[in-house]
Amino acid sequence: MSDQASVGPAVPTSSLAVTSLVFGILAWCVLPFVGAIVAIVCGHLARAEIRNTSVDRRPEGDGLAVAGLVLGYVQLALCLLVLLMVIAAVIFGVALSHWR
Repeated sequence: MSDQASVGPAVPTSSLAVTSLVFGILAWCVLPFVGAIVAIVCGHLARAEIRNTSVDRRPEGDGLAVAGLVLGYVQLALCLLVLLMVIAAVIFGVALSHWR
C-alpha cells in the first residue's frame, strides 16, 4: 500500500489575473492612473475567462483578479477625486482673484 495521495494535474493560474494584481499594486507605487486602468481591464477579462472555461479545465486566480480590481478601482477613484479637487481649486482661485 502506498502512502502517497493521488494528485490530479496541476491547475494553471490565469495570467490575466496575475497581470491584474501586479498592475493593481503598481498603480499604488509607480503608475497611478495607467496602472489602475490596466488592473481593471485585466481583472474583468480574467474573471470572464475563469467563468467561461469548463469546470474540469477552469484556471485558478479569481481571488487575484478580484484583488486587482479592488486595487484598481480604489486607485482610480482617488485619482478622480484629486483631479476634481485640482479643478475646483483652479476655478475657485480664478473666481476669488477677480473678486478683489
